Amino acid sequence: MKPLPVIRTIERMQSTADSLRRRGKTIGFVPTMGFLHEGHLSLIRLAKTRADTVIVSIFVNPFQFGPEEDLERYPRDFERDEKLCLQAGADLLFFPEAGAMYPEQYQTWVTVENLTQGLCGASRPGHFRGVATVCAKLFLAVKPHIAVFGEKDYQQARVIERMARDLNFDLKIVLGPIVRESDGLAMSSRNRYLDAEERKQARVLNESLSLAEAMIDQGEKEAARIKSAMEDLIRSRDRIRIDYIEIVHPETLNPLNTVEGPCVIALAVKVGGTRLIDNRRIGKKP
Repeated sequence: MKPLPVIRTIERMQSTADSLRRRGKTIGFVPTMGFLHEGHLSLIRLAKTRADTVIVSIFVNPFQFGPEEDLERYPRDFERDEKLCLQAGADLLFFPEAGAMYPEQYQTWVTVENLTQGLCGASRPGHFRGVATVCAKLFLAVKPHIAVFGEKDYQQARVIERMARDLNFDLKIVLGPIVRESDGLAMSSRNRYLDAEERKQARVLNESLSLAEAMIDQGEKEAARIKSAMEDLIRSRDRIRIDYIEIVHPETLNPLNTVEGPCVIALAVKVGGTRLIDNRRIGKKP
């Protein structure tokens, strides 16, 4: 198997994308921060069904981490990621340096307003400014026809959709479903931080979402009652602190008081020192 071509500069990435487009090739793009797992690989395979050439980026974006977050210890293993990308069907890897993405005296940022106010945006100020900015820069470098994101980061996906629409990026955002471990825990690069007991306790995230879905299926419409039941279940476990539990509109992300149609149940918790997120879409369109 041939090694995966790796591009490290923005200029070469842009010229390669221009060449692909001139040849009539559709470009599918999967942006990642590396340390790939099956969730990422499923996005690569999804992109492969929609595009002629699939490009994966690996860039740990410093501007989406808060001052007390895990930028320095965020897991990195480029050689492993390169092999996994190749096995999943990627055609090219974009691996830029931080200094190229954010040169000295960098001062231009992309801010999406309303969608970033609640959920993770409330407890991670500046996070989505960093996410929107880096995605805009990556889109301009890779020039994709489609970009594929996972639904686990549901708020992020909606923010990027809005940013791409508002700034007239000529691409389509495609969402891939959440990929879970056999016990229901959503796959995440940060799962490796969990010790054995924390890993066991973390299953309550998915369990609480299933409880909420069951309550809605049984006719419960009051969001406060659903969230209260989820809180009680989560707080019955050790080493877990709740950041938020919300039931929101799937498009606006505004909190709902009553569940009368499609919604998203979203939560973020800290298991030990590790922040994990998960969500469940209810009544989504087929």
